[in-house]
Parts: sequence; C-alpha cells; structure tokens
Amino acid sequence: MDRRIIMGAALTLFLLSTVVVRAQYNQVNDIRYTASNDPYAQERCKLDVYYPTDKQDAPVVVWFHGGGIEGGEKHIDPQLKNSGLVVVAANYRLLPKAPIDSILDDAAAAVAWTYKNIAKYGGSKRKIFVAGHSAGGYLLDLIGLDKRWLAKYGVDADSLAALVPFSGQCITHYNIRKQQGISPLQATIDQYAPLTYVRPDAPPIVIISGDRELELYGRYEEQAYFWRMLKLVGHKDVTLYEMQGYDHGNMPQAAYHILKQHIKRLTK
Repeated sequence: MDRRIIMGAALTLFLLSTVVVRAQYNQVNDIRYTASNDPYAQERCKLDVYYPTDKQDAPVVVWFHGGGIEGGEKHIDPQLKNSGLVVVAANYRLLPKAPIDSILDDAAAAVAWTYKNIAKYGGSKRKIFVAGHSAGGYLLDLIGLDKRWLAKYGVDADSLAALVPFSGQCITHYNIRKQQGISPLQATIDQYAPLTYVRPDAPPIVIISGDRELELYGRYEEQAYFWRMLKLVGHKDVTLYEMQGYDHGNMPQAAYHILKQHIKRLTK
C-alpha cells in the first residue's frame, strides 16, 4: 500500500505518540557487542539498551542512526521511550575510516547481539524490529535482505519481525559512490544496493519517506521504486508512506508513530 500523509495529519500522529505509558524503565549504556580486537571497533561498536523493568516478552526496536555512514551517534528518541518497548541503539564504524563491509558486519553483529541477549532485558527475540534513519535505514535494508550478513552470526534474517527504514537509500549509497569517484546524482545499483536483494520472502517491510519535493537526492523516488519491485516479486507485506511537509532531516518526528503502529499490528 502507498500512503501519503499530509503535514496536519502527521502532527496529530506525533501528538498521539507522546501519550505516556505508566511503567518503570531503565537504561544501560555503552555495551560492547563485538569481540573484535580492532581498536576502532572497540571504540565504536557499542550499544545502549532502554527497557521496561516490569515486562517480559516485550517488542524490541534495534535503532541505527543516520549520518551518511560518515558520522552520527547512537541515540534513543523520546518517542520510543515509555511505550512498552525495549530499544537497542547501536553505533557502528564509519566511512572512510572503515570499509563498508566492516560497517555492514557491525550492523549484523548488533542485531545478533540483540537476539542472544535481549531476554535479559525483558525483550522477545521473536519480536525484533530493525529500524533506522537515512544511513541507518540503508544498513538495515542490506542486512535484512542480503541474508549473508546475519547468517554469519547464526541468525536467519527472515526471523526479524520487520524492517522499518526511515528515508533509507535503496541504490548504492552516495558516500560509497563518492569513494568510487561517482557523483551523488549518478545512480548505481551493485552489491551495496538494497535493490539488488529484493525478494518475496523477506520480513515485513515498512518504508517511510519524507516529502518527495523536500527529500534528499530523490530519496522518495528510490523508495517508491524499492516498494514497487518488492510488490512485483510477490512480497506480501510491504508498505510505503510519504510524510508530506517533512524533509529528510525532520521526517523521523512524524514517522515514529507509524513504526509503533506497525509494531502493534505485527505483535497482536
């Protein structure tokens, strides 16, 4: 389904999403999720866990930050707090200090850590939703569709509850193309493009974009094509939203509510 949400409606959704669930929460920071001896991995490969102290078998959101794969820091948005969710926010290594394969391996390792450890924080490994903005959405699409990355850690990508990219690039990321001397406006689809791995048996996918007139580098059109290709190969649970009035940077503030609504739908 292709859905366009006008700015006023998105604001209403934002207000609804701030309703507080009365529960006790705790947060543990800077947990190392990899055993790598690489000093840069030891510095960057850490995650935070925010969790309700009075719940078991709770839905889990693994959140990957944006920043063009060249910057950004793990964070947990207030809209994901006080919602009955366990939230895992992970850092990963960055370009150009680390190659893209190492960065994708970090993302897979963070999800695998979640599978193996989240029960200790009241989360369910059967209800792991992987979400992220921009570069984070790009990384999660790749590790969720190209099953090799998670398989290395003994995790079946198809066991994820859903993939929820916020404005994730679907062709090869522009900063990877930059390393190859290619302009941001010259499209490439290769082994680092989520579009390469479109398949019908992937987990549910919720694609959320900013306004097509305000997004970065035609990002809405990339995501619309991604959605269409998933539909054409026979994927049964893929949805596309366009947040009208929101640009690439602020679209998450209107998108968190959609993420939470789909968590409710898929965990009934």
